[in-house]
Amino acid sequence: MTTLLHIDASVRAAKNDNPSHDSISKNIAKCFIESVTQHQDIDEYIYRDVGVNPPPFITQDWIGAVFTPENKKTAEQKQLLALSDTLIAEIAAADIIVISSPMYNYGMPAQLKAWFDQVVRINKTFDFDLSRGDFPLQPLLSCKTLVVITSTGEFGFEQGGIREHMSHLVPHLRTLSKYLGVTTIHEIASEYQEFADQRHRQSLVKAYTKAQALALQLSSSNMVSVGCV
Repeated sequence: MTTLLHIDASVRAAKNDNPSHDSISKNIAKCFIESVTQHQDIDEYIYRDVGVNPPPFITQDWIGAVFTPENKKTAEQKQLLALSDTLIAEIAAADIIVISSPMYNYGMPAQLKAWFDQVVRINKTFDFDLSRGDFPLQPLLSCKTLVVITSTGEFGFEQGGIREHMSHLVPHLRTLSKYLGVTTIHEIASEYQEFADQRHRQSLVKAYTKAQALALQLSSSNMVSVGCV
């Protein structure tokens, strides 16, 4: 049984009347998903386009509901947390999570951050225990594989790259991924979009090729993370 959760974060559609406005990250993710299904049956495919249909920002009332004991939550508080509960259930069910995102202002889109704020939740995806000393937070989920697909206008955001210090997208995703229960991360990146030159075209080819190769690799290993059963 394989469950795949696919999160798209670009505000652009995959296909537009003007092809230059097509979302690169969404189309690479689409290529990856289609390649996976060519090699393996997916028992359940869950899709969220948070770029087009973002979850609401959390509020003071939402936080109050989170910290209210379960047996004391009001009907209104339970309703306030209903979407969060659904999104967390989708993560819990997933064996592999695909997150595609453009880089906006050197970080993740606000819509994707809103999704993370809904799902990184105490006693649901992590617990808190001061007996652990200076690291009291502990993830509650485990053994999931994350595929991160990104698109950037500039280049050199990778580790050791000339703009590594300016990258707040992938490092943020890596940090938050442990609270999704992620054990293994794979990254696919398209760069140079704003330059619109040969380097961008080569980067696109490389990204699509890597997406297809990774789909085959994960399908061959049944998408199970090392050390997980």
